[in-house]
Amino acid sequence: MATGPVTGPPRRTSLSDLRAKSTPAHDRERLTTHSRTVHAAVGPIQDRVGNAGILADAPAFWPRIRRAALLHDAGKIAEGFQRQVDIAGLPWGERHEVLSLAYVDLLAEAAGWSEEDRLIVATLVATHHRALLSGDGGGHGSKPALSRQYNKETDWNEAFGTSSDVRTGETVPQVPRFLHREWLAWLCGYLAADPPTTTPGDPPLAHRARNMLEELLNVWRQPVKPHQGLLAVLAQGALTLADRSGSAHVPLQTHMPLAYDYLARLPYEPHAHQRRAAESSGHLVLVAPTGSGKTEAGLAWAAAQMARMPGLPRVVWTLPYRASLNAIRRRFAESLIPAPGERSADIGLLHGTVAQTLLAEALEDDCAAGDLDTEPTADQARKARAQASAMRLFTHRLRVATPHQLLSGAIAGPTYSSVLLEQANALFVLDELHAYEPDTFGRLCAAMRLWERLGSRFAVLSATLAHPMVEIIEESVEQPVTVHRAPAGTSPARHCLVLDQRPLGAPESVEGLRGQLREGHSVLVVANTVARAQDLFEQLDQDAREANPGHPSPALLLHSRFKNGDRDAIEKTLLRRHPERRERDSARRGGLVVATQVVEVSLQLDFDRGAVECAPVEAIAQRAGRVNRRGLHPEGPVDFRVHPVEKPNPYPQGAMDASWEALRSLVADGATTLSEQDIDELLRRAYDTTWGQEWAQEARRQRDEFTASFLTFHDPFHDRSEFAHALTKAFDSVEVLHHEDKAAYQALTRGKSGDALLASRLLIPLRLGQLTTFACTYDPYLKVHISQGVYDNVLGLRPPASQETIL
Repeated sequence: MATGPVTGPPRRTSLSDLRAKSTPAHDRERLTTHSRTVHAAVGPIQDRVGNAGILADAPAFWPRIRRAALLHDAGKIAEGFQRQVDIAGLPWGERHEVLSLAYVDLLAEAAGWSEEDRLIVATLVATHHRALLSGDGGGHGSKPALSRQYNKETDWNEAFGTSSDVRTGETVPQVPRFLHREWLAWLCGYLAADPPTTTPGDPPLAHRARNMLEELLNVWRQPVKPHQGLLAVLAQGALTLADRSGSAHVPLQTHMPLAYDYLARLPYEPHAHQRRAAESSGHLVLVAPTGSGKTEAGLAWAAAQMARMPGLPRVVWTLPYRASLNAIRRRFAESLIPAPGERSADIGLLHGTVAQTLLAEALEDDCAAGDLDTEPTADQARKARAQASAMRLFTHRLRVATPHQLLSGAIAGPTYSSVLLEQANALFVLDELHAYEPDTFGRLCAAMRLWERLGSRFAVLSATLAHPMVEIIEESVEQPVTVHRAPAGTSPARHCLVLDQRPLGAPESVEGLRGQLREGHSVLVVANTVARAQDLFEQLDQDAREANPGHPSPALLLHSRFKNGDRDAIEKTLLRRHPERRERDSARRGGLVVATQVVEVSLQLDFDRGAVECAPVEAIAQRAGRVNRRGLHPEGPVDFRVHPVEKPNPYPQGAMDASWEALRSLVADGATTLSEQDIDELLRRAYDTTWGQEWAQEARRQRDEFTASFLTFHDPFHDRSEFAHALTKAFDSVEVLHHEDKAAYQALTRGKSGDALLASRLLIPLRLGQLTTFACTYDPYLKVHISQGVYDNVLGLRPPASQETIL
């Protein structure tokens, strides 16, 4: 078959022909437009962060970010890059940010920058997509650092000077002289500088880029002072955030759903501890009973702090369990102030696995080689959606999160440095901090120290915070920590404590629960493991149905091993079925809920009776807080039973032994209720043991090790992907996808009309050690583990039948 002559791509005759993105052909953004947009995006970031904390002594910080924002993509003038972003273009194979270094060098000379300005701007330009230097561990699948791609073997003239077109064989200059002059004049005009004069002896752009990169490698190869390294990482975060915002065309929100006069807006007279929280300045620890308005106290504290801080502070509300995030987000969306024209407040939330994937994908750019056998616009559209979705991690001024998402900012690097920057000039509310193991508690105390350096403040809210925990918090920061405890009598006696000697799953115990259901009581049963909760639910489900004929929700099961979307639906049903009791409610409201520890946090539930497995003292108190929550039951204190367990999972044996002994000795001393004073006494007895002393010692050790390993920033531009792997492993958590949802997940994360935020609703939280139990394999394309377990929306995820038999 005859073919026509081989022709090259269209010629670029002016600056207006240059493109910055390979977004769909009908909307390909000009290089000049993108540069202006990213430069302009720095302003809102500065407005939010201001000169808080460590930035107060760095007046050159924001001017350098603006210069880097203008120049970050200057190297996209290269013909190789422009041909790649053409329709069906071939991959270039070089890094545009390396060629951009040549323009940094030229502009620094033309504008008369100081040597430090030149160095920092060049560093930011070079590292906004890739690490500058390789780390020690090789990187766990990360993109190669610039020091690996460009070395002594690099032919710099072939890379950035002239090269041969693989289709036509012609010699192509990467930067035609006329376009270079026009581009340089445009950049200089933006910076109000005269274009540099050229002489025949000037080094070509390729050599300028090489020399600048070698200079950066020499400077940052050696460890730097922590102060200098932290500032450098924050600057990198500011540039990558500006690039994300500009690329996604998603601005930072300025509306704050939390009003400055929040306390005055409460529909009731504030409690004493709520007023004291609002009157506190700086860091706060508040200990108050469940059901006494701790959440409102935390919001009142944050609202009051905002008026005393620069810029536009962000509020971040953390909870210990991913399973709790949707409930608190929904609560804030319904109760706080929406932006003008909106029906509900826009509260940020993105689950961990999808968040990490989006952060990484949003950093990909058009220098990367694509799959030439796929439709060009499919990958381009996916990148655009990833950028837009990733920006939802940053745009909100009030967000709920898990500690893992916050501590990931310590990893820094192009992927996470924006997460770290967003922790400057922020307010952190750590809800139920007691729920963490000593390792996570210690890491969070290390983070508190860092937040203080970044000009941020924190509040710790808990119904049960042992004295050693308060001591560790206070010693971890430089500024004073105000400690408030709700006055005695804030909560009435609500429970008749019964220490049952039989396991919760014993036939006699189950029969006792059946009797309570038949009597019309609403019953909360809390097991320590998902498997036991599933078993108890299956035993009691029919009894609850018979006791509540015709009711659409007679029995509900709640644990962490549901798909995020299914668990969200269960929580909504729970809140409608078992809301906080009002004074005129009937004595017996009926219904059964079987749950694990996920019920302990954030859900405002109220039951007539409670039966729970023994757990650490803090968990026992939280479970009790869901029974006769406000003390309004017509019968007065109601039955709350604690049962022993044969195995401690998922808690440490020492914590379980200390808790059971504290409960046993309290009952032996004549206690019949579980009042605030009783809980304080239980905490004292539990932590005044060898286990309690070891707990505090381990928390301090983890705090100091995390600081040394993650928060020193001696090597700010080395590849730190090993740190990301280590942090994920330390948190022992992962989200998996059920095999039947693979196609739907792929459509949502990779399809042309997908939505990665909706994809997170299909994921199921697990511990890393459970991947084998649930027959999980890793899908490198979807970047998620796939489980072959059995799933339904009533019982949640269970192991495959063969695994269940073995177990």
